[in-house]
Amino acid sequence: MFNGESSYRRFLNGDESAFEEIMREYRDSLTFFINRYVNDYDAAEDIAIDVFMYIIVHPNRYNFKVSLKTYLFMLGRSRALDYLRKRKRRSEAFLSEHTKEVSYDFESLIEKDEKRRILYSAIDSLADDMRVAIHLVYFEELTYKEAAVIMKKSVKQVDNLIYRGKKELSAVLGKEGELLL
Repeated sequence: MFNGESSYRRFLNGDESAFEEIMREYRDSLTFFINRYVNDYDAAEDIAIDVFMYIIVHPNRYNFKVSLKTYLFMLGRSRALDYLRKRKRRSEAFLSEHTKEVSYDFESLIEKDEKRRILYSAIDSLADDMRVAIHLVYFEELTYKEAAVIMKKSVKQVDNLIYRGKKELSAVLGKEGELLL
């Protein structure tokens, strides 16, 4: 099992290979998590890189009170929300200057596995908080406590979000959900 904290301590002591280990271990999951917020994979990659750059610039801000993964996801969530706020302001300014054109990007990643596509589609139909809670607990395998820290909610709130999310997923998936099990 990868121990990000020990790698981070080595990074603090000047071991550059330790930072590479951290990036290798967390880059993809952090990007996927951020993409759940921004729904733009390229932007999610940029935000994830920004998180790692923040660690390089401010290495002593991590205090080891939470796991390194939790810390990275907290930084990622914060930056994703900042990105969404900025994007909303830019789009509002653009729409006020131009005629309102609606364009949809129908080019998305095609899932190789049909079952995954169905599940991801069902998860995407959930409310934002439910979707994020389910992602953190089931895809990132974080504890409810770690998810609560990242989402800035109580453990009970995360538990409720997971419960309601699973209930909605079973309603949305119906018979298709039985195939996923």
